[in-house]
Amino acid sequence: MTARMSADQTAKLRITEIFASLQGESTRVGLPTVFVRLTGCPLRCTWCDTTYAFKGGETVSVQSVVDDVAGHGLNTVCVTGGEPLAQAACLPLLTALCDAGHSVSLETSGALDIAAVDPRVSRIMDLKAPGSGEVGRNRYENIALLNARDELKIVLADEEDYQWARQQIAEHAIDRRCTVLLSPVAGRLDPTALAEWIVRDRLPVRFQLQLHKILWNDAKGR
Repeated sequence: MTARMSADQTAKLRITEIFASLQGESTRVGLPTVFVRLTGCPLRCTWCDTTYAFKGGETVSVQSVVDDVAGHGLNTVCVTGGEPLAQAACLPLLTALCDAGHSVSLETSGALDIAAVDPRVSRIMDLKAPGSGEVGRNRYENIALLNARDELKIVLADEEDYQWARQQIAEHAIDRRCTVLLSPVAGRLDPTALAEWIVRDRLPVRFQLQLHKILWNDAKGR
């Protein structure tokens, strides 16, 4: 056990940024949170608002990240990207943050296997709608791995995306596994229209807007 932990702590990651802000999405919305943004993503969603995280970043150890997070003085931590799971060292990072006593969430695209994620982590997983341009990258096997501590997010660009989301929720009984979050693409889908469709159809989901964009007009949440 000691050898494994030592190796995990020294594993290297590419980090774009670590910062404190309010969580802008998920059921943790509004909570003061430390964000750990990993560099790199194999997807290219049409509405992506964090393209600056595709490249660059700084190479650091898992222990360095844990120490940096501790310095912010907050318990809640969100590991995001990019696509965090594209880096193998994301897994030991998640475990190390949990071991340090943090309440940890992971924001992931749903295109990569989530099975090995530490069970203490709340997995906030996307399901990519057609409007994202990456619907073919969905790893549907992940849905069966979701549980009550996880959440599934679908970002919608138009009514076609909404109807697709309705079908997926019903076909896979996703709302029986975890909280389902529906979000409009900023500037492309009227939030009021989405809210009205959800109420009209009695859809068992949670509507959400990105709080950080409302407060700061900022994708990074600060």
